[in-house]
Amino acid sequence: MKPSLVGGAIAVLLLFAIIVAYSTFFTVYQTRQALVVRLGQPVRVITEPGLNVKLPFVDNVIYIDKRILNIEQPAQEVIASSGDNSNAGAGQAGERLVVDAFARYRIIDPLKFYQTVGPAGADTQLAILLNSALRRVLGGATLADVVRNKRAELSALMRDQLDHDARPFGIQVVDVRIRRADLPEQNSQAVYQRMQTERQREAAEFRAQSSQKSQEIKARADRDVTVLLAEATAQAEQIRGQGDSERNRIFADAYNQDPDFFAFYRSMQAYERSMQHGDTHLVLRPDSDFFRYFVDPSGKAAAEGTATTAAPAVPAAPNPPRASSAVK
Repeated sequence: MKPSLVGGAIAVLLLFAIIVAYSTFFTVYQTRQALVVRLGQPVRVITEPGLNVKLPFVDNVIYIDKRILNIEQPAQEVIASSGDNSNAGAGQAGERLVVDAFARYRIIDPLKFYQTVGPAGADTQLAILLNSALRRVLGGATLADVVRNKRAELSALMRDQLDHDARPFGIQVVDVRIRRADLPEQNSQAVYQRMQTERQREAAEFRAQSSQKSQEIKARADRDVTVLLAEATAQAEQIRGQGDSERNRIFADAYNQDPDFFAFYRSMQAYERSMQHGDTHLVLRPDSDFFRYFVDPSGKAAAEGTATTAAPAVPAAPNPPRASSAVK
């Protein structure tokens, strides 16, 4: 009986020792820092990783992440500066923007963080501070600065202001970025319509300029064609006249060298042209001078029978007149 009681007591003591050890020792990992709280009051801050001790059943350990954390700012509408200094005092409304931003921070003072906002209220407080910094910075910037020109500088300025506001809470702001900055939907449609109208106007202007340039080129080309055709026609007529003159000279020289042979050759050409196939009917007198080579191969008999007709010294035309057209 007694050995069983001793064994039971040892088991109870061993269990109690395990519970006490579990409540006394705790481990802080590399990604965390710990705050030891005794009866609601912080007594110790542990930032180094390792095994640590606390009073069992009296002290509580609150773990705080020491990694870089993220806070997301939902898209909201802010008013940027209009950029017109002349109307700054007249209540001129600025450009409305829908801005989506985020911030990255770390907790550098766990005690101050626990005493001010605590783990539950950190995100809410930082969201309020980020919204305030966002409106302050973008309120003095123009639309072009936010969208294109000074986006990095504005992000750095918001980071500095948010870090200054978050230091009293034991928080260091590492980075603030504008993820998206757009115009509201109704403003976007108006801007797109204005851009489309401007592009259409530029396109119409380019088309008008190109049409005018095309008409100028066509007119210049037509003028050049007219001038070239006139010059070519004049040159052709001049060459044709020179050719006709040279042909007449050759005919005259040939006639003067041998008038009989020339007359015979010309008559043969006239017979060939006037007596084509299917067109051999002529209405002429049989004793006409045109048939003198049919009566006498030398052509003298017909010439003597028509003594009153004298042969011209030089033919009037390069081709003898063709006989009358055939009549059945």
